[in-house]
Amino acid sequence: MNIETIDVNDSIGIVSEVLCGHDKRKGVLVSTLHKIQADNGYLPEDVLRSLSKKLAISLAEIYSVASFYKQFHFSPRGKKIVRVCKGTACHVRGAAKVETALIDRFHIKAGETTPDLKLTLETVGCVGCCGLAPVVTINEDVMGTIGPKKIKHLITVIEEEGVAHGEN
Repeated sequence: MNIETIDVNDSIGIVSEVLCGHDKRKGVLVSTLHKIQADNGYLPEDVLRSLSKKLAISLAEIYSVASFYKQFHFSPRGKKIVRVCKGTACHVRGAAKVETALIDRFHIKAGETTPDLKLTLETVGCVGCCGLAPVVTINEDVMGTIGPKKIKHLITVIEEEGVAHGEN
């Protein structure tokens, strides 16, 4: 077949059919990943394998998409997500001491979760509360000006079942 015998309109129609079917499957991928994570707290491998078959998208492509977004997680996370700010102001004012105290107390490094799934420890570039440095967030609650006294209080708050809201 040479180029002169190709009907451009037919070719566009065939390409459109192929792309539409593939795009429809990919179009639901991110929202489906959100739903899976909402149901499980993370993206379990067996569920992703099943999704791969249902959407006819390779598992590698699903992992590629999911790993692009920071909000998706591939392992269970703790009930409390503790984020230590490592921005410049927090760094200068002792964020490393806060992080070390949490590592020593809970025996996990940043990026890890305790075996009982009570705590996930993370570091972030900036929380946006530089005037309160050093800053830690527990889930969505912000704790600022964390000094030696507040580190003990912070650990107590983390260990308690409920999260304190703005307590000093």
